[in-house]
Amino acid sequence: MKTGGKALRIGIDLGGSKIECIALNNNGKTLFRERIGTPSGDYEATVKAVAAFVETAERETGKTAARVGVGIPGTLSKKNGLVKNANSVCLIGQPLDKDLEAALGRPVRLANDANCFALSEATDGAAKGHQVVFGAILGTGVGGGIVIDQKIVTGPNAIAGEWGHNPLPWPQDDERPGPSCYCSQSGCLETFLSGPGLERDHFEISGEKLKAPEIVDRAENGNDEANQTLMRYENRLARALAALINILDPDCIVIGGGLSNIGRLYQNVPKLWGEYVFSDQVETRLVAPMHGDSSGVRGAAWLW
Repeated sequence: MKTGGKALRIGIDLGGSKIECIALNNNGKTLFRERIGTPSGDYEATVKAVAAFVETAERETGKTAARVGVGIPGTLSKKNGLVKNANSVCLIGQPLDKDLEAALGRPVRLANDANCFALSEATDGAAKGHQVVFGAILGTGVGGGIVIDQKIVTGPNAIAGEWGHNPLPWPQDDERPGPSCYCSQSGCLETFLSGPGLERDHFEISGEKLKAPEIVDRAENGNDEANQTLMRYENRLARALAALINILDPDCIVIGGGLSNIGRLYQNVPKLWGEYVFSDQVETRLVAPMHGDSSGVRGAAWLW
């Protein structure tokens, strides 16, 4: 027998290649979690796929969710309510929240996927109990989200926390002007701190084309060039996070994305950022995500 909507929270992580759905009870226990492929470049098919996925979750759990949360690789413009800044280009310029509400017949809340990640970790993850939390996404790109008192901060331009397209602070001579970025600027944090940025840096110094996990593996096995690459990366990440700490002064920073799996970051970066933080001591914690690659979709479920 189906129960009331308050018994179930459904979150959707709408990515460019996959759609993930999770159903949580009010205590955060996972009742359903699955992934399907995203219809490539087809907006209408994507809306239908999300609606069908929600119905599947309700059928499998035997419960109904009165509201649904959706994390997207972009954000809603506060000017016109349409999707902007999305790397899934078929979403750009679409009233996604309204179309999903019509397809599902219930209210839907949308948020940037980095914001969902930060909310998840602040609610019942690695940053639980902290007032000001920053979620730093280090993956194919570099993004971020701010959560204060377990509430997402979006800002008047809906770009709060988007640190990836700021310049690398305190640049060294060989870091200027920096690699060109798709945003039309040069030297953005994303060009240095993303997975592709790490790989590019290693190739330019060593001449070896390696994926980020291969670089980490070689460093762990004593390869000096790979270790030097990670040391440069750690120094750049420390400078970037120090600038963030100087502005936001968060209690906790949680790293998400594929590079969050580099364990040495959590020890080495805090040892370096003190040189750049405008304080006699740095109490901010740098932590790995508790919920791993399911954190974003969990955050979507916590939007209500």
